[in-house]
Amino acid sequence: MTQIAVFKNRINSFKKKIYIPGDKSLSIRWVLLSSIANGISKAENLLMSEDVLAAIDSINKLGIKTKINKKECKIFGKGINGYNYKKNIIINAKNSGTLGRLILGLLIDTPKPIKLIGDKSLSKRDFRRVTDPLSKFGARFKLSKNKNLPLTITGTNKLKKIKYVEKKGSAQCKSSIMLGAIKASGTTIIKAKKSRNHTELMFEYLKLPISVKRDGENDIIKVSKAKTINPLKYKIPSDISSSAFFIVLTALSVNSDLIIKNVNINSSRTGIITILKKMGIFIIFKNIRISKGEKIADIRIKSPKKIKSINCPSYLNSGAIDEFLLIFLVAAKANGISYFKNLEELNQKESPRLKWGKYILNQLGVKTVLNKGSIKIYGNPKLNINKKIIIKNFLKDHRVFMTSVVAALSFGGEWQIHDKDSIKTSFPNFLKLIKKLNS
Repeated sequence: MTQIAVFKNRINSFKKKIYIPGDKSLSIRWVLLSSIANGISKAENLLMSEDVLAAIDSINKLGIKTKINKKECKIFGKGINGYNYKKNIIINAKNSGTLGRLILGLLIDTPKPIKLIGDKSLSKRDFRRVTDPLSKFGARFKLSKNKNLPLTITGTNKLKKIKYVEKKGSAQCKSSIMLGAIKASGTTIIKAKKSRNHTELMFEYLKLPISVKRDGENDIIKVSKAKTINPLKYKIPSDISSSAFFIVLTALSVNSDLIIKNVNINSSRTGIITILKKMGIFIIFKNIRISKGEKIADIRIKSPKKIKSINCPSYLNSGAIDEFLLIFLVAAKANGISYFKNLEELNQKESPRLKWGKYILNQLGVKTVLNKGSIKIYGNPKLNINKKIIIKNFLKDHRVFMTSVVAALSFGGEWQIHDKDSIKTSFPNFLKLIKKLNS
């Protein structure tokens, strides 16, 4: 089967209501925490993507039984110290930085060496971000090229509390330390730059020993050793990062109106909503409610008559870090010059996304100026493509693929986008939903 997706026409105007699959961040966290809970945890709407399936495979290798059917997933947790596995096991995080980094926090007491591997993209990413602080608990690590996968972890049963400062706004690093802290003696103190707070909310809902206080631009998080974790029954809300592709496609289409049902609108994830509203996009939340500590709503989007440029405040970056490629597409059609800064973290993702954002815009004929972590985008409200564009060699980054699809359907031209299987990482039915929207 060909791995190239071909698009030759813009999307038609639409007025639809759709459902997006479950939140990937919450799905992986639910799997990991359920694996150390006492009893059977159940989840509906668990995202059945390669990243989440890799998390399930990982806990299976650690001796945790799981059962999956069309309606729900069950995890038979054996408690905080319940992992039981053979020597020399290998855990494959595949493309998932969330899984690769978070699971190390749960393995810092492993008496047997465990090897962690990943795919080509994940193996290029910096794992010292988590191994350095985790080693302070007492765990030992051996890394490839001093910072990459594959790595080997050997834990200790004499884990000690630590103090950790997270300066980059990485929820993965912060969460890994939090998971380690529930196994360590005493109270671990984390000073973390603002980032996604799913782990904190899940800890609080499960009544784990955690406190969170705001201190300027940082959170002061205190986590103590946990005795037991209750099983968690969870209907996982839809993923706002996956919803973002359809939000932007609506914003860039003509006379279109879309409702996306049951979306997680956690305030640490809605940076793209704030940014797009500043750019003149009509977006409202309806039917807002709270579930398991997370805020959920239906999102309505209507295509605007014109799009405003933006000098984007950098304090919004962390809440939109996975959506900037899409935001750049909106800026490409804006009236004026948009400016985004302090986005170095984009190049620490599955691919160097800031560079790929510039590349895609340049393929569209949009002028850009890239300077380290900042980019200027010279918008063109009349942007219309009449040429052939090929997108390939992007390390199979799912977001580069899906952003390119949105660009093809929004601006026209003949597009050949390689590695369409990359969507299996986070959004397996993405192309089916696109087809439904365009029917």
